[in-house]
Amino acid sequence: MEQYYKLFRVRELADNDEEFIKTLAETFLEEVPVDAERLKKAVAEGDYHNAYQAAHKMKPTVDLFELGILDILIEVQDWGKFEKRDLDITSQLETVINAVDLAIAEIRSDFNL
Repeated sequence: MEQYYKLFRVRELADNDEEFIKTLAETFLEEVPVDAERLKKAVAEGDYHNAYQAAHKMKPTVDLFELGILDILIEVQDWGKFEKRDLDITSQLETVINAVDLAIAEIRSDFNL
């Protein structure tokens, strides 16, 4: 439990209300995979606007669950925001997607979702 994500800030926010913590985990599982797919597609297509929006939307949740990739996600976000055409963001994107995938699997398992 909590190898690829951390619940410290989630527990603090939820005041240790286990039902609310589970609700936040469910919300993570509903939103983050969709946003991650949108981000992958946008980067693959060179769609800077959608890459920026998807990364920006993911930031608070990635930060709350402490996936340890916030700085890298911000690099991907800024690639889209500033249309950094001369920058290959592929490795940063892979790091983000890998961390998200690991956290998704672990949260599903930990919360039996």
